[in-house]
Amino acid sequence: MTRTIENFLQYVKIDTQSCEAAETTPSTAKQHDLAKLLVTQLTEMNAAEITYDREHCYIYASIPAAPGFEKSPVLGFIAHMDTSPAVTGKNVNPRIVENYGGGDILLNDAEQIFLSPSDFPELEALRGQDLIVTDGTTLLGADDKAGVAEIMAMAEHLLTHPEIPHGKIRIGFTPDEEVGQGADHFDVALFGANFAYTVDGGELGELEDETFNAAGAKLIVHGRNVHPGSAKGKMVNSILIAQEFQNLLPAFPNPMYTEGREGFFHLDNINGNVEETTAEYIIRDHDRTLFEQKKELFRACADFLNRKYGEATVTVEMEDSYYNMKEAIAPHPHLMENACEILRELGVEPKINPVRGGTDGSRLSYMGLPCPNLCTGGGNYHSRFEYACVQSMEKVTELLIRLAVRYKDAAL
Repeated sequence: MTRTIENFLQYVKIDTQSCEAAETTPSTAKQHDLAKLLVTQLTEMNAAEITYDREHCYIYASIPAAPGFEKSPVLGFIAHMDTSPAVTGKNVNPRIVENYGGGDILLNDAEQIFLSPSDFPELEALRGQDLIVTDGTTLLGADDKAGVAEIMAMAEHLLTHPEIPHGKIRIGFTPDEEVGQGADHFDVALFGANFAYTVDGGELGELEDETFNAAGAKLIVHGRNVHPGSAKGKMVNSILIAQEFQNLLPAFPNPMYTEGREGFFHLDNINGNVEETTAEYIIRDHDRTLFEQKKELFRACADFLNRKYGEATVTVEMEDSYYNMKEAIAPHPHLMENACEILRELGVEPKINPVRGGTDGSRLSYMGLPCPNLCTGGGNYHSRFEYACVQSMEKVTELLIRLAVRYKDAAL
């Protein structure tokens, strides 16, 4: 078993699930459990410049440049330690299905839970590979412990093979990416890389340099409750006004009907009563102009209802979350070109797709660290049907090693 897979099987058993409702960083203290292990392992492999931000749960470390390559650009690799709040990450029980022959994989006999290509047809392309799966009661945590494991295996390989030529490599591990806070306390200046890659993608070959522009919006509707028996002309039902607001938005720019670069309004949560209703939305579009138009339409719908029902009946709180990293990465085309070339050297055809979401790299790119996203070799993230492919993960580790070597000769 390779170091990549040994690392991964160890890391996924550590519960690092983040929490959307928390107001601290990290959002859950248990993320430190993995962070402390990584610091110990980095120390044992003689990594340099190890920094552990014990307050916020960030880790930074270096692989020193090989002799003669001290002036090469500094390249970074970043992954996140937390797992999604969507499915529990406690008591993860991974197992390896060797030489997958196709068809259903029985995850849990007692509960009759199957991982099936009829539900996930991409499994058919993995015949003959070794798959790491769960017991069907938890997520696996390949998002993003596969990325963590691959970076750690790459670091150990370079540190134990000083004959390999490369410039200085920086490593970063972050908390709370899954709740949108992974870059909140990332110290770009301390990290000190000229360029970086997040290792946080999906199936082998996927590369991403484009994300949504994203905003979060909260609609607050203020009503008036009186006894329904004498409510005529007096009651203002905030629930119905919130429903009316939703009906004012266009029907088809909705996650249920969109794909590729198509944006949307997504009603993520609604809670209320006659007196007050709160609806939480996310607004997304890859195109910055269309993104701004969607935000303006959202506000215009609120203004219309205030004219109809009275000023301040509806209030809107809106804040941008992140922007399309394409704009920040485009001036550095070598980042995608080098990754594509090395994948082809490894016998893998690159697949460049727009991310229908965001990554730590979205914000880091606008913080001065151009940062596209690399694949990890996993699939079905955030679910009980999550899996990782052994051979794919091993190729991603090789991709990282070859990128480190490639940038030894790069010119800034």
